[in-house]
Amino acid sequence: MEDIRSVQMDEEMRNEFLGRGGTGVLSLSSGKEQAPYSIPISYGFDAEEETFYFRLAFGTDSTKADLLERDSHVSFVTHEHTDDGWKSIVAAGQLSPITEGTVGTEILDRMRRIHIPLVDTFDRDPQELTFEFFRMKPYEFTGKREAHTED
Repeated sequence: MEDIRSVQMDEEMRNEFLGRGGTGVLSLSSGKEQAPYSIPISYGFDAEEETFYFRLAFGTDSTKADLLERDSHVSFVTHEHTDDGWKSIVAAGQLSPITEGTVGTEILDRMRRIHIPLVDTFDRDPQELTFEFFRMKPYEFTGKREAHTED
């Protein structure tokens, strides 16, 4: 019988798994009495700065905009399952908007090191949406992978 357990990924394995970007789920706090608001999202990752970058879409009736005004603490999860087993990353941090006033050469250099895949999960024409960039430097950051042992 095979016992499946998890082990922590070291920094090198974690960074290799995250690459320059991919997809995952971003969860925003929606209050103590409600479940978090979770959305599929693409991300970019800068391993040198250990920072995630996100491009969020906002419509005129955006729930995200309301939640971000109250509290920008979020969690982000990405995972995959292959023949070698599963891997996952869980990160928590505070989203910071990237606005015209904050875009200096340092931010532009960092954004050149990432790749945010274009993934269309919108329920309307993207031209009807406003897109904004955010970054998150995690204050909690764990990576786990599957480890197999034989009984």
